[in-house]
Amino acid sequence: MSGDLVFLSGQVGKDPQTGETGGTVREQTAAALANLKAVLVDAGLDLGDVVKTTVFLTDVTTIDEMNAVYLEAFPEPLPCRSTIGVAGLPAPEFKVEIEAVARVRG
Repeated sequence: MSGDLVFLSGQVGKDPQTGETGGTVREQTAAALANLKAVLVDAGLDLGDVVKTTVFLTDVTTIDEMNAVYLEAFPEPLPCRSTIGVAGLPAPEFKVEIEAVARVRG
């Protein structure tokens, strides 16, 4: 936390309980967003408090699949977003990583 901003490190599509990773970009995006939401809730926030995200994709041609899940997760107004194609993520099975900045409302 810095002032009224909370910086959340990247979340991947791995279930923290089972350790399993979804196979598709849609599944991994949903799991990454669920993990992001869990961190936000622990900080007393929710997805509506997110003002900026960065999405890392190992295959930029899957942006539509990611976007379909992403757009359903966030309320309006949507946070600003950068989407970046990367050569790889921390483990070869990861296809999506999402980091965020949230604002504490006061």
